[in-house]
Amino acid sequence: MTQGAGQDPVERTATLRDFRVPPYARVPVQGHPAEPPAAPVPPADPTLQLGTRPAAFPDPVGFPAPVTRQEPPARPEPLAGPEPTPYAEPPARPEPAAYPAPAPLPEAPAPYAEPGGVTVTAVHSGGGYPADFPDGYTPTERDLPVIQRGDTLQVPVAPAAAPAPAPTGDGPGPLYVVGDVHGYLDELIAALRAQGLVDENGGWAAGNARLWFLGDFTDRGPDGIGVIDLVMRLSAEAAAAGGYCKALMGNHELLLIGAKRFGDTPVNSGAGTATFQAAWLLNGGQKHDMDRLQDVHLQWMSRLDAVVHEDGHLLLHSDTTAYLDYGQTIEDVNETVHEILRRNDADEVWDLFRKFTKRFAFRDESGPQAVQELLGTYGGSRIVHGHSPIPYLLGQVGTEDGEEESRPAVDGPHVYADGLAIAMDGGVTMAGKLLVVQLPLDD
Repeated sequence: MTQGAGQDPVERTATLRDFRVPPYARVPVQGHPAEPPAAPVPPADPTLQLGTRPAAFPDPVGFPAPVTRQEPPARPEPLAGPEPTPYAEPPARPEPAAYPAPAPLPEAPAPYAEPGGVTVTAVHSGGGYPADFPDGYTPTERDLPVIQRGDTLQVPVAPAAAPAPAPTGDGPGPLYVVGDVHGYLDELIAALRAQGLVDENGGWAAGNARLWFLGDFTDRGPDGIGVIDLVMRLSAEAAAAGGYCKALMGNHELLLIGAKRFGDTPVNSGAGTATFQAAWLLNGGQKHDMDRLQDVHLQWMSRLDAVVHEDGHLLLHSDTTAYLDYGQTIEDVNETVHEILRRNDADEVWDLFRKFTKRFAFRDESGPQAVQELLGTYGGSRIVHGHSPIPYLLGQVGTEDGEEESRPAVDGPHVYADGLAIAMDGGVTMAGKLLVVQLPLDD
């Protein structure tokens, strides 16, 4: 059973976009008393708010207890109906008294509920960025709006399970990748089951298949620790079946590690003083995840690789060339990231987190060249990444007229940059889609 299952529903905190790293502002954890407020600090850049969910489902209404009857001294207990009268049959046998009707149960949700209206607000109207952004920092671009989901709820669809991937003999099995999950455990299990990777109980069902998660397991969604527990369990089950389930380091793994290790320790953000705790809260950190975070989760996250090469695909979390700052081979990059986490220096970990939040390096006219730079250094013929939601890459969300009112239309991965890059973040945090696909793509 996933850790935390069976607990009462939790109230979700408001969630914010992950590439917002503001100047330090002390933010109280939900449910804890707030410290005396500090003087407000203007944000260094606009922030994308991804909205809230309802605090909890209503408790079901119970059935009333049956009416207690007084038994007559010399007659057996009747099965149902009113108490018997003294021996003298009435002219007509009365109908048995009915039990009180139970109170109606709360109306069940529809199999799938479209999210509420999405309103889009322009984040700023200027033509450029403020002059005080730190070198290399990726601010919010003006075509990225503020999204207010309101009190909407995604009801997970339970599709019929696809057949398990067919074994491929003695060689490696089929290769699958998973985009950003962000705590949406039910949606993840449904997507894995639809591909035949897990059974109806959430157990590994794919034999020697290979499964890679592209990072960002926690924050924003309702059960980030449950997602980590599931991935850890599937890793063991897949290995026992001759396959594997592995994961990459995302910027939200670095953020959660930093919030747990360093808390309110000030770090030099390049734009003033910041803390991991404040950045974690402002980027969708959930108190119930922090409460359930254990050493085994921290150790597992700290050992994740940042870059891998599989079947001609270069897998990484962020659509940035910042990986080149950490080594000229895949092995060097991964060892450098692990060494930074082992040294446990707050400023070093912050700088790593900051660079892993950069994005959109492959989106514009220079995108194919940026992809080629990474492929030429680390190998592969295509990059597969998460991190930047497909609705932004497609321009489905981002207009300044405020007329966007439907859920983002994400049907699958987005292939772009002259066909050299595949984006896998389907925007589940904004009522998009959690993507699980098999590589190579047929396009």
